[in-house]
Amino acid sequence: MPRFKVAHIKEQGNNMIIVPLESGFGMKSQTDQGEITGELQLHAQAAGLAGTVVPVWDAGSGRMGFFAPHNWQAFFKSISLQWVSVNINKELYW
Repeated sequence: MPRFKVAHIKEQGNNMIIVPLESGFGMKSQTDQGEITGELQLHAQAAGLAGTVVPVWDAGSGRMGFFAPHNWQAFFKSISLQWVSVNINKELYW
């Protein structure tokens, strides 16, 4: 049974479901990243979590990788994995 600790937040008027994933997620193709994000989105909706799923991962050298809508990229460039960790407040599982 997959289990993910998530930060379910509201930022800039948008509900976001930030899902920390393994660093290997960053090495996947954009197509694969999109498919995985879509699956997480379906499970988040089924669990009653409002918002858009944004996977994040350790991109090395102290950087956080993310797969976010273009208009949210400035926000995600301004936060860190430590910030995400502090804001973990839900668990997504199926």
